[in-house]
Amino acid sequence: MNIVLGVFIGLLCLMFLIVSHEFGHFLAARKSGVRVKEFGIGFPPRAVAWLHVPPKQKNDKWRWKKLKKSDWKKDQASLVLSLNFLPIGGFCAMDGESDDDDRKGTFGSVSYWKKTFILFAGVAMNWLVAFVILTVLAWTGLPKILDNQFTISSDEKTVVLEPVSVDSVLENSPAEIAGFRSGDIITSVSFVPDSDACSEPTHESLTPYGDTCLPDSHEVLSASDITSFNDFHAGETVIYHIRRTNATLIEECDCVTAPCNCPTESFEKTLELVATLNPRGSDYLLGITMTHGDSVSRYTWSAPLVGAGLTVQMTGETFRGLWGMVKNLVTGATRSISTDAETRAEGREQVSEATAGVSGIVGILGGYFPSIVSSGPTYVFLLSAIISISLACMNVLPIPALDGGRWLMITLARLKRKKLSKATEQKIVARAFVFLLILMALITILDIIRLF
Repeated sequence: MNIVLGVFIGLLCLMFLIVSHEFGHFLAARKSGVRVKEFGIGFPPRAVAWLHVPPKQKNDKWRWKKLKKSDWKKDQASLVLSLNFLPIGGFCAMDGESDDDDRKGTFGSVSYWKKTFILFAGVAMNWLVAFVILTVLAWTGLPKILDNQFTISSDEKTVVLEPVSVDSVLENSPAEIAGFRSGDIITSVSFVPDSDACSEPTHESLTPYGDTCLPDSHEVLSASDITSFNDFHAGETVIYHIRRTNATLIEECDCVTAPCNCPTESFEKTLELVATLNPRGSDYLLGITMTHGDSVSRYTWSAPLVGAGLTVQMTGETFRGLWGMVKNLVTGATRSISTDAETRAEGREQVSEATAGVSGIVGILGGYFPSIVSSGPTYVFLLSAIISISLACMNVLPIPALDGGRWLMITLARLKRKKLSKATEQKIVARAFVFLLILMALITILDIIRLF
């Protein structure tokens, strides 16, 4: 059931994001005086269509009229709005989309700057959608998804929705020796260095958590906070601040060999458990399994600033991720054909690493959304914002079948002081589109392999 619901919600989100992108093109085209022949929601075959009928008399208003099926293939004089059967996107069909079309009201007839405006309006709309979603989440509750996530600390309020608790404790581990119990809630961690280490503070004493000559204490908001803290303090003695409820204490009662004195009323107590972590390189450092934990940050007046800052930050992370993927793919493919066996193995590992982070529609709908839906609407909207930013970044790339590629072709033609011919443009776009289809097919195969 979760898979079906996840796929359904995923389709709705993807449809909304792609239609928003096309709506950006639509608004920019109308603003620039370019006639839009059809705005479609979904891809053909067509299910139903309406025609935007102009007024017959001066005082009449524009109205929508259902278009007869017999007239679907006819070229209409005004805008057609269509709903189509394939719920995987949308389109904005402008009149004369080739650069050399000089008929009035066509894409080709407007200036270079208007063409630029129209081509990148879809990208801008995706960034705008992400900004709005992230702003609303910053106001209602924004999860942390980046280690150095943009924030305005003066207006930030952290709310713990689900604390990090201990699932199990390994035998003879530092955690068992320290007294950890299943069900313990870890609220914070701290480390106070020896006084000798603080006698002469140096630049080397600075850590990711601050100056080691000061108590190193951190609130625990997710399991990764503990993991990162343990990794940094491997082999050292640290303090875990625990909240233990009577549900955990009841498990410690021995009602068989002694009178049962288990607590009957709900209460909890706080503890400080001191553990000496195993050295780095050991199978484990502390020896517990934990729930992930969940917390959000809420903002008031600064919510729009946080939304804008996080949109910019995530855009930068997306471009860095794309660059890293391409770099690993090219380097790995080159090494894979080396005569040296070790180099070939390293190359295959790099290629595998590059493809591991790539996912298409099958992976997004069949993998990401079903798993994220169970986490609640906050994470569904957050994933939608991430996908919206990814769509914007992808369409900026100089690939001819995409907005950035079309703009690059038109720009190069302008630098040569001539318009790009329709035949040349179609040939370049067609070849790029075939390449994208092959790439999408390969990604889909990878998605299916991962799913099954």
